[in-house]
Amino acid sequence: MDLFDVLTLICGLALFLYGMDVMGDALKKSAGRKLKTILGNLTSSKWKGFLLGLGVTAVIQSSSATTVMVVGFVNSGTMLLSQAIGVIMGANVGTAVTAWLTALNGIGGSAAEATEWLKWLKPDAWMPILALIGICLIMFAKREKKKDFGAILMGFAVLMVGMDLMSGAVSGLKESAEFQQILLLFKNPLLGILAGTVLTAVVQSSSASVGILQALSTTGAISYAAAMPIVMGQNIGTCVTAMLSSISANKNGKRAALVHLYFNIIGVALWMGAYYLIGWILTSTGVFGLFAWAEGTVIDMWGIAAVHTIFKIFSVALLMPVSNLLEKLAMATIKGTDTKGDSYTDMLDERLLDTPSVAIERCYEVADQMAKLSSKAIQQSITLLNTYDDKVAQEVHDAEDKVDIYEDVLGSYLMKLSARSMTEIDSQEVTKLLYMIGDFERISDHAVNIVDSADEIKDKGLEFSEKAVQELSVMYGAINEIMQLTEDAFIAQDEKKAYVVEPLEQVVDDLKEQIRVRHIKRLQKEECTMEHGFVLSDILTNLERVSDHCSNVASCIIEMTEHEDLDIHEYKNHLKEEGEFDKLYREYSAKYKIVKKEA
Repeated sequence: MDLFDVLTLICGLALFLYGMDVMGDALKKSAGRKLKTILGNLTSSKWKGFLLGLGVTAVIQSSSATTVMVVGFVNSGTMLLSQAIGVIMGANVGTAVTAWLTALNGIGGSAAEATEWLKWLKPDAWMPILALIGICLIMFAKREKKKDFGAILMGFAVLMVGMDLMSGAVSGLKESAEFQQILLLFKNPLLGILAGTVLTAVVQSSSASVGILQALSTTGAISYAAAMPIVMGQNIGTCVTAMLSSISANKNGKRAALVHLYFNIIGVALWMGAYYLIGWILTSTGVFGLFAWAEGTVIDMWGIAAVHTIFKIFSVALLMPVSNLLEKLAMATIKGTDTKGDSYTDMLDERLLDTPSVAIERCYEVADQMAKLSSKAIQQSITLLNTYDDKVAQEVHDAEDKVDIYEDVLGSYLMKLSARSMTEIDSQEVTKLLYMIGDFERISDHAVNIVDSADEIKDKGLEFSEKAVQELSVMYGAINEIMQLTEDAFIAQDEKKAYVVEPLEQVVDDLKEQIRVRHIKRLQKEECTMEHGFVLSDILTNLERVSDHCSNVASCIIEMTEHEDLDIHEYKNHLKEEGEFDKLYREYSAKYKIVKKEA
């Protein structure tokens, strides 16, 4: 093996890793919406969690990515440690899919020569077709889903080309005596496990390290006895990614990463222990020379994939029934409890940024809480205008402070998320959220302004006339309804409720003008004072602006859903031209009509 073979091997490895990265990213993007739904249906059932981890990892082709996600979920408090164990075990089995795909390069030899149709199963036969379809979809397809599918095909093609390059680069090692001597060292299980662990830790992917081993197996110089310890070490090495990710996690997040590590270490110990025990028993009794067979039988790509898969299934079968012991072991390693932070801001774990659809779902949960807090703050502040209560006033101030924090944290998180590769739909969701959280923050500000007006009324001992109180009560009713409609429309992303908001907002505008005109008339009759007028003006202005922000939120929900853009002004003008708007406007005008009282 000369310098050019080494360079070819490095090139093959680079292509293999790049192809896997491209394919994995495209798979996550194309399956993003479904992935969000799947991960949202978390369950306490260990076996359902196992199937969840198995399915997600088979889709995104990376157990490390799944495990990092799980660490993020546990860290943010949206998944219990007991739930995470089943998902982690499933992720370990799911990653075996890649080994079977790369093993397709092993088809060939005398069998292929004897059976002509077997040649068509080799990647060399159909990979150019996949690559051609992939590049055509990337270059010429208009729909994003088709482009993503093209990226999956191209990523897989590049991965297989890298595998082929690695196999060709190491083919000369078959006759190398030095290589044979090195392989003899790996028959020592400790050295083999160490080698597999280090290799996987360096390339940060068990699939890639298994692919390298499969490439080396094409030399025909690796036996089952040498390969098994390396495969075992590769399963331990893949834990490094999750362990590194958990450094900044809370105690439960660290425990989730430790469960992954303990699962593989205990699985390796049990597998190797069973192998040597059974081998010793069979060999000593003369029934079957297991050690002799393992040392004398050459392993191929399919054999490595089989060992890789059987080990994982063996580990799950043994450890799933006692998975609670893994949880206890992790709890014993990292003792104590976490200092409780805000449960909503904790949801925005940066480990989830690599899966944008899942991260967006968490962002919506925080934004939903912003909507609820802002809505409640408005309703509470309105009650203070009639009956002032210091405790309620403090609750409004606390809610506004919390909404401010949520906006800052959520805005920063969304900006980081917007820099990631994501589908067009996910990108629209990020834009929509960035736009709407500002409106909810401003609504909470207006709630505090209303509290200040209520406080001024109390301190100055002001009392509005009976007519003014009756007029304001109509306004309060309209504001409470538009706020509730907006909250419900946002949380459910309900377009029907969002459509109703704009006509009601127009009614609020009318009410504001009517109340102002009526106040001026009372002022002229000296039934009110200028001092009353200043306070009334502040209250009306804040209430009217609350309805404006509700209108912005509702318009954004409709405009982004229907037209995939954000021209709120044009949308509002267009909406007012529709007959449905006039109908709803008349209904709300009748509902919130200021009744004239006889003098």
